[in-house]
Amino acid sequence: MAAADTTAGRLLVAATPIGDPDDASTRLRRWLGDADVVAAEDTRRLRRLTGALGVEVRGRVVAHHEHNETGGSGGGAEALLDEVRAGRTVLVVTDAGMPTVSDPGFRVVAAAVDADLPVTVLPGPSAVLAALAVSGLPTDRFAFDGFLPRRRGERARALAALVAEPRTVVLFEAPHRLAEMLAHAAEVLGDDRAAAVCRELTKTYEEVRRGSLAELAAWAGGATVLGEVTVVLAGASPSATAEPADLVGEVAEREAAGLRLKDAVAEVAALRGVRKNALYDAVLAARRT
Repeated sequence: MAAADTTAGRLLVAATPIGDPDDASTRLRRWLGDADVVAAEDTRRLRRLTGALGVEVRGRVVAHHEHNETGGSGGGAEALLDEVRAGRTVLVVTDAGMPTVSDPGFRVVAAAVDADLPVTVLPGPSAVLAALAVSGLPTDRFAFDGFLPRRRGERARALAALVAEPRTVVLFEAPHRLAEMLAHAAEVLGDDRAAAVCRELTKTYEEVRRGSLAELAAWAGGATVLGEVTVVLAGASPSATAEPADLVGEVAEREAAGLRLKDAVAEVAALRGVRKNALYDAVLAARRT
């Protein structure tokens, strides 16, 4: 038998629907009405959600977002914890999905844990798990990497770290950057790496595209992509990890293009997921033969 909820002094972290309001849990509906304080990423979206659910928020509503979550007043973490210390129930929600997952909430939860204050989760919708479930890709082991960096150089390094990653990887991406990101991923991870693009999950225009990175990049480059986007990448096959000796030619090509040996080795090592020292030794060994 599940433990009964109480209303004394605790922080509740609650998942909200990522699209369809009917996905709201019974516990979310209850605590939206019963919590003493509701800390919302966007108070206007909270009003739309409660209107769709037919729930009346009787507690105090405060904004809790990336610009004020570290603050000590209003909807900041310390102010919310002061409410918990005073014996009140504080409900933290974001615009969609689970707080703390690429959304505000982590800092207040971490601060509550440090202060030894009660924290409870109200499970529910998650774009990460929803996309993983419909992707058709392996789900036994997976990783979530959030948003890749916007700058090409930083994104290249982030993608290079996934070259030999055996787990399925879930990413978020802005619709206007999707085509560029997929093309870059195909360049670094290989045209034939399997992937899925999940758009507007649980909403009216839900769409899931599956295929190779090359195929998906071509589609995104010729389409107008709108809405919330989650990308799922297949993990690397065991054969995807190259041997350093097989990469000597790639280092030589970069040297011929003007890079110093040290820089050429570092770039290839990062791209192919091998150790720099091992690759450097392989280059020197090849030159001695």
